[in-house]
Amino acid sequence: MANTELQRTQSGTETNSKKATISVWLKLSEVEGNWHMGVFGSHVSGDYNANGNGQIGFYNGGLYAWFKTQNTTYYKQESTRRFRDTNAWYHVVYRFDTTQSSGDDRIRVYVNGEEITSWAAVNNPPQNENIEINNGGRIIRVGTYNFLDGTPNYFNGSMSHYHFCDGYSYAPTEFGSTDSTTGEWKINTSPSVSYGTNGFLILKDGNTITDQSSNSNNFSAGAGTLTKTEDNPSNVFATLNSLSKGIDQTLSNGNTTMVSGTSVTRTPTQSTLGMSSGKYYAEFKITNSAEPIPGVAYTQSNYSVSSGVGYYPGYTSSAWGYLGSASAIYNNASSVGGTWSSFTSGDIIGIAINLDNLQGGLNKLYFSKNGVWQNGADPSNFTSVTGVVGITTPSSTTDGYYYFSVGDGAGSTTSGIECNFGNGYFGTTAVSSAGTNASGIGIFEYDVPTGYTALSTKGLNL
Repeated sequence: MANTELQRTQSGTETNSKKATISVWLKLSEVEGNWHMGVFGSHVSGDYNANGNGQIGFYNGGLYAWFKTQNTTYYKQESTRRFRDTNAWYHVVYRFDTTQSSGDDRIRVYVNGEEITSWAAVNNPPQNENIEINNGGRIIRVGTYNFLDGTPNYFNGSMSHYHFCDGYSYAPTEFGSTDSTTGEWKINTSPSVSYGTNGFLILKDGNTITDQSSNSNNFSAGAGTLTKTEDNPSNVFATLNSLSKGIDQTLSNGNTTMVSGTSVTRTPTQSTLGMSSGKYYAEFKITNSAEPIPGVAYTQSNYSVSSGVGYYPGYTSSAWGYLGSASAIYNNASSVGGTWSSFTSGDIIGIAINLDNLQGGLNKLYFSKNGVWQNGADPSNFTSVTGVVGITTPSSTTDGYYYFSVGDGAGSTTSGIECNFGNGYFGTTAVSSAGTNASGIGIFEYDVPTGYTALSTKGLNL
């Protein structure tokens, strides 16, 4: 939702100014540097310092909340815990109940069902204080908040199942539960909760901003464009890993778009999810034809940077990359042989990796251009070795996993790649005509080879 926000102006009187619950699932894209990212904002039109205003979001990696009540008092919370995982969905619940006798129980915060109790800064409201963040006339903003100068601080990532329960204080167990098998916190997609007068439920099914409660408190786009994604709390898809982001690379669109700079010391970026068994497929759209290189790698440790050296997928023995300018697949900085087409801006490169069916002790890697498998290969034929790029087994790699990898090999111009790991988009543009996909997991431009699936949590557990 970078540079995107949703808005509505509340019209009725809130059900109870002392109680409310905000529950939302969040996936972060940005975790580095000093930054603010707004999840919820409430203010009077044109006045970000007015009484009753409030904001919830992230500050420098920690959860942050700020409220100003009608008596002009500020109440603030900032967690000591930092949130750095760009692959996981976090379930965040803010539970307001100022009628509680204990100050620490008046604003309670939970992440994945666990209450946050360690705060770098905290100032609890007095008992029975009115926190009028949802009253009539307030502008409610989802995906941003503003400081006093009016500068928006957009949320960089994805949101799902956004509940605001006006007048009710609910525990996180209303919205999620611990999986008895995996021990992980999982979503309850249809909680039995009340929303009061000014409450709402949005982003329940894709990117709908129509209120799914009975209130019809619908939102509109206040800025930017809301993009739908298959990535959700029930099925987490791979993205590019911003924690191991390549040098001189910029990630955007939920960490599915990579644009390189011009430094010759830049390095590749790999997917957040790794593969140790199974058969997976992903697509990479070329947005700048300087020298974008999609591929597969099994470690990033070999991409150590030295002055004047530019590493790319295929430069080391631990990676294979498709170089369009050379019409070749590279490994260890040398062509592996075969017949491969060149590609340019607008072309879509498909990569299929088979880690289940060995041939000669090697796993199999395949590349396509605009839906046509290169070098005469057929990834659906598990016994054929025609056109196959042989790769070592995961058990012989550094950490036992392979990763999709993107980078580039040009030192003086920028390159760009838009990744579709099954989320159904290249950048902010939906695939033009979805291909067939037998697994039903993910949406791709071209047909997914028989027996292959998207790299996602459900795909990993087929």
